[in-house]
Amino acid sequence: MRDVSKVFPRGPKPVEKKITVLTCYDFMFARILEDSGVDCILVGDTLGVVYQGQPTTLPVTLDEMIYHAKAVRRGAPNTFVVVDLPFLSYQVSLEEGIRSAGKVMKESGCDAVKFEGGGPEILELIYKLERIGIPVMGHIGLTPQSVNVFGGHKIQGKAEQDKARLISEAKGISDAGAFSIVFELIPSTLAKEISESVPIPTIGIGAGAATDGQVLVIYDFLGLNKGFKPKFLKTFLNGYDDVSGAVKNYIQEVRNGSFPGPEHSH
Repeated sequence: MRDVSKVFPRGPKPVEKKITVLTCYDFMFARILEDSGVDCILVGDTLGVVYQGQPTTLPVTLDEMIYHAKAVRRGAPNTFVVVDLPFLSYQVSLEEGIRSAGKVMKESGCDAVKFEGGGPEILELIYKLERIGIPVMGHIGLTPQSVNVFGGHKIQGKAEQDKARLISEAKGISDAGAFSIVFELIPSTLAKEISESVPIPTIGIGAGAATDGQVLVIYDFLGLNKGFKPKFLKTFLNGYDDVSGAVKNYIQEVRNGSFPGPEHSH
Protein backbone atom coordinates (compact mmCIF):
# COMPACT_ATOMS: atom_id res chain seq x y z
CA MET A 1 0.00 0.00 0.00
CA ARG A 2 1.22 3.51 -0.84
CA ASP A 3 2.02 5.80 2.11
CA VAL A 4 -0.75 8.39 2.44
CA SER A 5 1.44 10.78 4.43
CA LYS A 6 3.91 11.11 1.56
CA VAL A 7 1.19 12.24 -0.86
CA PHE A 8 -1.07 14.10 1.57
CA PRO A 9 1.16 15.49 4.35
CA ARG A 10 -0.63 16.57 7.49
CA GLY A 11 0.68 19.68 9.22
CA PRO A 12 1.42 23.38 8.77
CA LYS A 13 0.09 25.24 5.73
CA PRO A 14 0.85 25.87 2.99
CA VAL A 15 1.99 22.42 1.95
CA GLU A 16 5.49 22.23 0.50
CA LYS A 17 4.29 21.15 -2.94
CA LYS A 18 0.84 21.47 -4.50
CA ILE A 19 -0.89 18.09 -4.87
CA THR A 20 -2.03 16.97 -8.33
CA VAL A 21 -5.08 14.73 -8.65
CA LEU A 22 -6.85 13.53 -11.79
CA THR A 23 -9.79 11.20 -12.18
CA CYS A 24 -9.34 8.05 -14.23
CA TYR A 25 -11.46 4.99 -14.96
CA ASP A 26 -9.37 2.62 -17.10
CA PHE A 27 -6.01 0.92 -17.54
CA MET A 28 -4.68 2.97 -20.47
CA PHE A 29 -5.26 6.41 -18.96
CA ALA A 30 -4.01 5.17 -15.58
CA ARG A 31 -0.74 4.08 -17.14
CA ILE A 32 -0.30 7.49 -18.78
CA LEU A 33 -1.04 9.30 -15.51
CA GLU A 34 1.44 7.19 -13.56
CA ASP A 35 4.16 7.56 -16.20
CA SER A 36 3.54 11.33 -16.21
CA GLY A 37 3.95 11.66 -12.45
CA VAL A 38 0.51 12.63 -11.15
CA ASP A 39 0.37 12.43 -7.34
CA CYS A 40 -3.01 10.76 -6.98
CA ILE A 41 -5.64 9.12 -9.17
CA LEU A 42 -9.28 9.39 -8.15
CA VAL A 43 -11.61 6.73 -9.51
CA GLY A 44 -14.62 8.99 -9.28
CA ASP A 45 -18.29 8.13 -9.55
CA THR A 46 -18.24 10.82 -12.27
CA LEU A 47 -17.69 7.78 -14.49
CA GLY A 48 -21.48 7.49 -14.47
CA VAL A 49 -21.72 10.74 -16.44
CA VAL A 50 -18.56 10.93 -18.57
CA TYR A 51 -18.01 7.19 -19.14
CA GLN A 52 -21.51 5.67 -19.01
CA GLY A 53 -23.49 8.65 -20.33
CA GLN A 54 -25.85 8.84 -17.34
CA PRO A 55 -27.44 12.21 -16.47
CA THR A 56 -26.05 12.08 -12.90
CA THR A 57 -23.71 9.97 -10.77
CA LEU A 58 -26.62 8.38 -8.89
CA PRO A 59 -27.03 5.16 -10.95
CA VAL A 60 -23.42 4.03 -10.42
CA THR A 61 -23.10 0.84 -8.36
CA LEU A 62 -20.45 -0.32 -5.93
CA ASP A 63 -19.48 -3.23 -8.20
CA GLU A 64 -19.01 -0.83 -11.12
CA MET A 65 -16.69 1.31 -9.01
CA ILE A 66 -14.67 -1.76 -8.08
CA TYR A 67 -14.50 -2.91 -11.71
CA HIS A 68 -13.02 0.41 -12.83
CA ALA A 69 -10.75 0.71 -9.79
CA LYS A 70 -9.19 -2.69 -10.52
CA ALA A 71 -8.40 -1.59 -14.07
CA VAL A 72 -6.86 1.66 -12.80
CA ARG A 73 -4.75 -0.18 -10.24
CA ARG A 74 -3.36 -2.48 -12.94
CA GLY A 75 -2.39 0.57 -15.00
CA ALA A 76 -0.95 2.53 -12.08
CA PRO A 77 0.48 0.05 -9.56
CA ASN A 78 2.69 2.64 -7.85
CA THR A 79 0.33 5.65 -7.69
CA PHE A 80 -1.91 6.55 -4.75
CA VAL A 81 -5.45 5.58 -5.81
CA VAL A 82 -8.65 6.80 -4.14
CA VAL A 83 -12.07 5.31 -4.99
CA ASP A 84 -15.45 6.98 -4.56
CA LEU A 85 -18.16 5.16 -2.65
CA PRO A 86 -21.28 5.60 -4.81
CA PHE A 87 -24.76 6.73 -3.87
CA LEU A 88 -26.51 4.58 -1.23
CA SER A 89 -23.46 2.40 -0.61
CA TYR A 90 -22.73 4.17 2.70
CA GLN A 91 -25.66 6.43 3.65
CA VAL A 92 -28.13 3.75 4.83
CA SER A 93 -26.23 2.62 7.92
CA LEU A 94 -22.83 2.70 9.56
CA GLU A 95 -22.45 -1.04 9.09
CA GLU A 96 -23.20 -0.87 5.38
CA GLY A 97 -20.73 1.97 4.94
CA ILE A 98 -18.00 -0.07 6.61
CA ARG A 99 -18.80 -3.11 4.47
CA SER A 100 -18.81 -1.05 1.27
CA ALA A 101 -15.48 0.61 2.07
CA GLY A 102 -13.93 -2.71 3.04
CA LYS A 103 -15.19 -4.38 -0.13
CA VAL A 104 -13.65 -1.64 -2.28
CA MET A 105 -10.31 -1.89 -0.49
CA LYS A 106 -10.18 -5.69 -0.57
CA GLU A 107 -11.26 -6.19 -4.16
CA SER A 108 -9.70 -3.23 -5.95
CA GLY A 109 -6.34 -2.88 -4.23
CA CYS A 110 -6.88 0.87 -3.86
CA ASP A 111 -5.27 2.99 -1.14
CA ALA A 112 -8.25 4.93 0.20
CA VAL A 113 -11.94 5.68 -0.25
CA LYS A 114 -13.80 8.97 -0.67
CA PHE A 115 -17.38 9.87 0.11
CA GLU A 116 -19.48 12.98 0.35
CA GLY A 117 -20.89 15.05 3.19
CA GLY A 118 -20.05 16.19 6.69
CA GLY A 119 -23.05 15.39 8.85
CA PRO A 120 -22.87 13.42 12.13
CA GLU A 121 -23.39 10.03 10.44
CA ILE A 122 -20.61 10.72 7.93
CA LEU A 123 -18.22 11.83 10.68
CA GLU A 124 -18.92 8.64 12.63
CA LEU A 125 -18.22 6.55 9.54
CA ILE A 126 -14.92 8.36 8.93
CA TYR A 127 -13.94 7.79 12.57
CA LYS A 128 -14.74 4.07 12.41
CA LEU A 129 -13.01 3.49 9.08
CA GLU A 130 -9.85 5.28 10.16
CA ARG A 131 -9.66 3.11 13.25
CA ILE A 132 -9.91 -0.12 11.28
CA GLY A 133 -7.25 1.00 8.82
CA ILE A 134 -9.19 2.45 5.88
CA PRO A 135 -7.98 5.95 4.92
CA VAL A 136 -10.75 8.38 4.01
CA MET A 137 -10.86 11.47 1.82
CA GLY A 138 -13.79 13.80 2.54
CA HIS A 139 -15.82 15.88 0.07
CA ILE A 140 -17.84 19.02 0.82
CA GLY A 141 -19.38 21.93 -1.09
CA LEU A 142 -21.26 20.74 -4.12
CA THR A 143 -21.73 17.04 -3.46
CA PRO A 144 -23.02 15.56 -6.74
CA GLN A 145 -24.85 12.67 -5.06
CA SER A 146 -27.10 15.34 -3.49
CA VAL A 147 -27.70 17.18 -6.77
CA ASN A 148 -31.48 16.75 -6.48
CA VAL A 149 -31.44 18.50 -3.09
CA PHE A 150 -29.30 21.37 -4.37
CA GLY A 151 -31.47 21.81 -7.47
CA GLY A 152 -28.53 21.47 -9.85
CA HIS A 153 -24.81 22.11 -9.94
CA LYS A 154 -24.65 25.42 -8.08
CA ILE A 155 -21.91 27.18 -6.11
CA GLN A 156 -22.19 26.37 -2.40
CA GLY A 157 -21.28 28.50 0.60
CA LYS A 158 -22.46 31.92 -0.54
CA ALA A 159 -24.96 32.48 2.26
CA GLU A 160 -23.59 33.02 5.77
CA GLN A 161 -25.36 29.97 7.21
CA ASP A 162 -23.99 27.77 4.41
CA LYS A 163 -20.52 29.20 4.92
CA ALA A 164 -20.65 28.39 8.63
CA ARG A 165 -21.90 24.88 7.87
CA LEU A 166 -19.04 24.16 5.45
CA ILE A 167 -16.44 25.44 7.91
CA SER A 168 -17.93 23.21 10.61
CA GLU A 169 -18.08 20.19 8.26
CA ALA A 170 -14.45 20.59 7.22
CA LYS A 171 -13.24 20.77 10.81
CA GLY A 172 -15.39 17.79 11.73
CA ILE A 173 -14.04 15.72 8.84
CA SER A 174 -10.48 16.59 9.83
CA ASP A 175 -11.09 15.83 13.51
CA ALA A 176 -12.72 12.50 12.62
CA GLY A 177 -9.46 11.39 11.01
CA ALA A 178 -9.76 11.97 7.26
CA PHE A 179 -6.44 12.56 5.49
CA SER A 180 -7.76 15.12 2.97
CA ILE A 181 -10.90 16.99 1.87
CA VAL A 182 -12.17 17.86 -1.61
CA PHE A 183 -13.82 21.28 -1.95
CA GLU A 184 -16.16 21.45 -4.94
CA LEU A 185 -17.70 24.66 -6.27
CA ILE A 186 -17.25 26.94 -3.29
CA PRO A 187 -16.07 30.58 -3.33
CA SER A 188 -12.29 30.91 -3.43
CA THR A 189 -12.23 33.15 -0.34
CA LEU A 190 -14.11 30.51 1.66
CA ALA A 191 -11.87 27.74 0.34
CA LYS A 192 -8.82 29.71 1.47
CA GLU A 193 -10.29 30.30 4.93
CA ILE A 194 -11.18 26.65 5.44
CA SER A 195 -7.90 25.38 4.01
CA GLU A 196 -5.95 27.52 6.46
CA SER A 197 -8.08 26.32 9.38
CA VAL A 198 -7.63 22.55 8.99
CA PRO A 199 -4.35 20.61 9.28
CA ILE A 200 -5.09 18.20 6.43
CA PRO A 201 -4.53 18.91 2.72
CA THR A 202 -7.44 20.36 0.76
CA ILE A 203 -8.09 19.58 -2.91
CA GLY A 204 -10.11 22.00 -4.98
CA ILE A 205 -12.31 21.77 -8.03
CA GLY A 206 -13.96 25.08 -8.76
CA ALA A 207 -12.65 26.40 -5.43
CA GLY A 208 -9.84 28.72 -6.48
CA ALA A 209 -6.08 28.50 -6.13
CA ALA A 210 -5.65 28.62 -2.35
CA THR A 211 -6.30 24.92 -1.75
CA ASP A 212 -3.37 22.54 -1.27
CA GLY A 213 -4.03 20.78 -4.58
CA GLN A 214 -6.38 20.49 -7.54
CA VAL A 215 -8.46 17.75 -9.16
CA LEU A 216 -10.06 17.59 -12.60
CA VAL A 217 -12.00 14.95 -14.50
CA ILE A 218 -9.69 13.50 -17.13
CA TYR A 219 -12.17 13.72 -20.01
CA ASP A 220 -12.81 17.38 -19.18
CA PHE A 221 -9.10 18.10 -18.65
CA LEU A 222 -8.29 16.66 -22.11
CA GLY A 223 -11.05 18.57 -23.88
CA LEU A 224 -12.90 15.36 -24.81
CA ASN A 225 -16.20 16.41 -23.21
CA LYS A 226 -17.58 18.48 -26.07
CA GLY A 227 -19.59 21.51 -25.00
CA PHE A 228 -18.69 21.24 -21.30
CA LYS A 229 -17.13 24.57 -20.41
CA PRO A 230 -17.70 25.56 -16.78
CA LYS A 231 -15.77 28.55 -15.48
CA PHE A 232 -13.45 26.46 -13.31
CA LEU A 233 -12.27 24.19 -16.15
CA LYS A 234 -9.11 24.67 -18.16
CA THR A 235 -8.66 22.21 -21.02
CA PHE A 236 -5.04 21.20 -21.57
CA LEU A 237 -5.69 19.51 -24.92
CA ASN A 238 -8.19 19.97 -27.74
CA GLY A 239 -9.02 16.29 -27.42
CA TYR A 240 -12.42 16.13 -29.10
CA ASP A 241 -11.25 17.80 -32.29
CA ASP A 242 -7.95 15.88 -32.33
CA VAL A 243 -9.66 12.50 -31.98
CA SER A 244 -12.42 13.43 -34.40
CA GLY A 245 -9.81 14.56 -36.94
CA ALA A 246 -7.95 11.26 -36.59
CA VAL A 247 -11.16 9.30 -37.13
CA LYS A 248 -11.98 11.34 -40.24
CA ASN A 249 -8.46 10.72 -41.61
CA TYR A 250 -8.88 6.99 -40.98
CA ILE A 251 -12.23 6.94 -42.79
CA GLN A 252 -10.76 8.83 -45.75
CA GLU A 253 -7.69 6.59 -46.06
CA VAL A 254 -9.70 3.37 -45.84
CA ARG A 255 -12.13 4.60 -48.48
CA ASN A 256 -9.46 5.84 -50.89
CA GLY A 257 -7.35 2.72 -50.44
CA SER A 258 -4.24 4.37 -48.98
CA PHE A 259 -4.64 2.37 -45.74
CA PRO A 260 -3.51 -0.26 -45.25
CA GLY A 261 -0.40 0.26 -47.36
CA PRO A 262 2.37 -2.27 -48.08
CA GLU A 263 4.08 -1.39 -44.79
CA HIS A 264 0.96 -2.48 -42.89
CA SER A 265 0.55 -5.79 -44.72
CA HIS A 266 2.10 -9.19 -43.98
